[in-house]
Amino acid sequence: MSEIFYKKELTDISLPEEIDEILKKRKYHIVLKRIFDIVVSIIGLLILSPVFLVISIVIKLDSNGPIFFKQTRIGKNYKQFKILKFRTMILDAENKGMQITVDGDRRITKLGHFLRKFKIDELPQLINVLIGDMSFVGPRPEVPKYVAMYDENQRSILKIKPGITDLASIKYRDENLLLLRSTDPEKAYIEDIMPKKIELNIKYIRKISVFYDIYLILYTIIKIII
Repeated sequence: MSEIFYKKELTDISLPEEIDEILKKRKYHIVLKRIFDIVVSIIGLLILSPVFLVISIVIKLDSNGPIFFKQTRIGKNYKQFKILKFRTMILDAENKGMQITVDGDRRITKLGHFLRKFKIDELPQLINVLIGDMSFVGPRPEVPKYVAMYDENQRSILKIKPGITDLASIKYRDENLLLLRSTDPEKAYIEDIMPKKIELNIKYIRKISVFYDIYLILYTIIKIII
């Protein structure tokens, strides 16, 4: 019964106004989030710079192509930006398959499988966080193709900055395996997984704070390790 009411709440027509009111009340938390993002991303980039160098060299030795993968994503208030990742797929992979990946995708390089498993490919997004395109915690940014499918209520998640991790990333950390089991992975993503991710993102916005961010970051690290 509670699940039914939860879903009804998320699809209520007043949702965009509700999110506006929540963000207005939590404006100081959002300022603290930004300060936290700047400080921690700078520290992270300084500490991890030797790791970045080693990974960059190994990527170049493993396969042809650039070190970084850049892709257009939609951020806060529909702003387009280039998300940064360590390249884990073959050159020109986007033109050789879907915009989503499934477990065992042949476009993924040997090193790429390792980088993806431990989310190491996401580390360059510290740069996105530092320059203000992203936050450490927030809805994972989608490509324009999928954002164009959002309804009015779902577009409410674009009122905050996207993040490196979020509730949906934790719950669907094995998303590639789920999609592999489907006869039509992209349809399964659009009709089943994406709406559920958006529901979790809205749940996050309702609790948004720097302290909640720290909890989710630590929980994400634990889930990656175990």
